[in-house]
Parts: sequence; C-alpha cells; structure tokens
Amino acid sequence: MRLLLVRHGQTPSNVDHLLDTAVPGPGLTPLGEAQAAALPEALAGEGIDALYVSTLIRTQQTAAPLAAARGLDVIVRDGIRELSAGDLEMLPGHTPRGERYLRTVFAWAAGDTALRVPGGESGEEALARYDAVVAEAAASGARAVAMVSHGAAIRVWTAARAGNVDVSFAAARPLENTGVVILEGSPTDGWKAVSWEGAVVEPAGEGGPAGEPLSPAG
Repeated sequence: MRLLLVRHGQTPSNVDHLLDTAVPGPGLTPLGEAQAAALPEALAGEGIDALYVSTLIRTQQTAAPLAAARGLDVIVRDGIRELSAGDLEMLPGHTPRGERYLRTVFAWAAGDTALRVPGGESGEEALARYDAVVAEAAASGARAVAMVSHGAAIRVWTAARAGNVDVSFAAARPLENTGVVILEGSPTDGWKAVSWEGAVVEPAGEGGPAGEPLSPAG
C-alpha cells in the first residue's frame, strides 16, 4: 500500500507556536484554507483510493477540497489525532516545559514507549492507536491511502515504523503545514519512507543532520 501522511493546514496555534493537541481544536487560518485548497493540485499525480482524517477540525477542513476534487468520502478516525500534550497543553513549544513534549515523543520512536507525557498518553498507547488506523486502511484493500493528520504524530510514527527513517532524521525535519510524507509497505511487511516533503529519503543513518531544533506539535 502507498500511504500519504499529510499534515493539516495552518491554525492560529501554529502561528503562536503552541502545543495545541486537544479535540476538537481550532480551525484553519486564511492561509491554512489556501493551503487546503492547493492540496488537490499538489497531489494530482497521486492515485488516492481512500481519505482518512483525525477527529480534530483542522484535518477535516484541510481534507475537504481534496475529498471534493476526488469524489472521496472522508473517514474520521480518532487514532490519527495529534499526540496528546496532556498537562503541557497550550504551552509555547519553545519553552523548557514545551520542549519536554517533543523529547518524550521522539523517545517513543527510539523505543522507550513506556514513557508518558505528563497528564497525557504513553508511547505504547499513541503508537497503538495510530497503528490501528493504518492497519484498517491496509485491510480495506486500498492501494493508495491519504491520511490528513498532525506534525508530531506523523514524524514520530514514521520514525518508529519506517525502516529507513531514524529519530535523528525525523527530529531534524519539521513538517510544514500540508507537508506530505509518503511511505510504501504494509503492517506485516513493514514500511519504507519514499519521500519527505518531496525529497527522496535516504536509508537510515546515511542522511540528515541530527540535533537541530524541533518544531512544536500541531
């Protein structure tokens, strides 16, 4: 299966660099609406058999133009919502407490899934819910699936599940609004990242600077 993980369009909380992960969350800014409107053309070369979104409003608004252009039903699933910030909700992502969020969630991708965001979920819980939606999509028989999801969730799940993406690579590459990560594979055979915001992904360990600043969730 070809899996397109699309970050939602810009929100007011993205502008203010806040950890905004709760349901239902804010809608899109005018720029975010324009980004959503541009998605059908941006993905014109991709065949898409099914379109999933999270329970947060911003993913549903982002997906609406693509759904209309392709004549697709939008499938809403809680499992691909943003990684919960718990007690850190609505903190600026660049503060010491806000940075704890990203340190924790990227530790999940490195295998320390028992860690828990204060007042939030553990890595085991977060990855399991995301895995469940991907498995559902794979079991549907769809050959190409787009999921409009969230920045931290896409980066962490890809680093945890794609054999050619490590934590250093994902942590150093914040996704822009409506940025796309494309993977191929299956839940049983594993996943390989094909491209990251249009750039070909090199094998793990061969590309990508490490230790660069991380971006807030969204």
